Amino acid sequence: MINDPPSPDDFSFRVDAVLPNGLGRAGVIATPHGEIETPAFIVVGTKANVKAILPEQIAQLGGQAVLANAFHLYLQPGSAIIDEAGGLGAFMNWPGPTFTDSGGFQVMSLGAGFKKVLAMDVTGIQNDDVIAEGKQRQAHVDDDGVWFHSPINGDRHRFTPEVSMRVQHELGADIIFAFDELTTLMNTRGYQEASVERTQAWAKRCLVAHSELTAQRTHRPYQALFGVVQGAQYEDLRRQACRGLMATEVDGQRFDGYGIGGALEKQRLGEIVSWCTSELPQDKPRHLLGISEPDDLFAAIEAGVDTFDCVNPSRVARNAAIYTASGRFNVTTAANRRAFTPLEDGCDCYTCTHFTRAYLHHLFKAKEILAATLATIHNERFTVRLVDTIRAALVSGDFEACRTEVLGRFYGGRSAPTIRPGHDDMRRPACQGL
Repeated sequence: MINDPPSPDDFSFRVDAVLPNGLGRAGVIATPHGEIETPAFIVVGTKANVKAILPEQIAQLGGQAVLANAFHLYLQPGSAIIDEAGGLGAFMNWPGPTFTDSGGFQVMSLGAGFKKVLAMDVTGIQNDDVIAEGKQRQAHVDDDGVWFHSPINGDRHRFTPEVSMRVQHELGADIIFAFDELTTLMNTRGYQEASVERTQAWAKRCLVAHSELTAQRTHRPYQALFGVVQGAQYEDLRRQACRGLMATEVDGQRFDGYGIGGALEKQRLGEIVSWCTSELPQDKPRHLLGISEPDDLFAAIEAGVDTFDCVNPSRVARNAAIYTASGRFNVTTAANRRAFTPLEDGCDCYTCTHFTRAYLHHLFKAKEILAATLATIHNERFTVRLVDTIRAALVSGDFEACRTEVLGRFYGGRSAPTIRPGHDDMRRPACQGL
């Protein structure tokens, strides 16, 4: 039996419902390893592992897909080994859809030393040589690619668009991203302009390499390649980046979808994203890299984002921070020592249906590994369930009421986003399940 060669037709996206603003939508992404109902939160498993939990638990808490980091897997165990194992999904025993990012984030995190870009406070600061306090520059960018120093042993490595494509093809994820340069909000306007041009040139090289590798690797399913929009906080650069990526074509093939990356001012998240989504084609999916806070999720979805990922739910869980519909709390506080109630009343996750706050308080205080597992299960379930709820509200026409209800309860008046004039702020039971 001869298998058909991999084809872009093996990947598709359809839109099922659209918000009145014409941007926010619900739909379905179809990949060779299953469908993703959008909007969807993509659970992050950086090193082919969602820290502290099993792949089976990802499915049980409602996770539809997993995203891993191409750069870290290139370093350890090596993308060739994962290729021999049958690809990322087979290697980590995850049967569903998978994503890999390109390594572009490491341009920023190893270069400038910052781990967070969304909530940067850089008022009045413009400096292309900025370095986070106590850090040394471990990545250097030129027009051809990037030199990295390994965070594992200090070895020097070269990443180019072609290397990123080879690595991601060997990892075998269903959705992969073009190699890009992630700048910070501190970079000058001049540097941002040059970076957008550089990322555009890299995007075309990625599309060429992707086309060649797809033709060579006929034993693997088709991998959808997303171009990545940069441009920081500048509207003209964001729109320029979108138009450039949309016009990029190699042998009749264009990008299968688009990622929206780069430094974003949290207070302007929806505005900046909407610049991009109003330019990008309606029939292709869009992924926003690195968000999971409730207000950011609503802003991104309203602006037209289909999928997003973030390490935050699992990262803060390992530090005893618990998400609930009524806000976030730390389970190690004295008030939880004798709290024989679930982390969140009504939550259907494994942790809440089997254990109490008092038990998790004990586990964290005793430094037991199980603490991270149980807290992670809950936080990931909270985030996945929230996005599923938003999707249902979008489809039913109750998006605005859902946002008002969810954010009002979560932030409790502490830092709730302002409801914009003209938007419905009636409290209706639009968000059942939270």
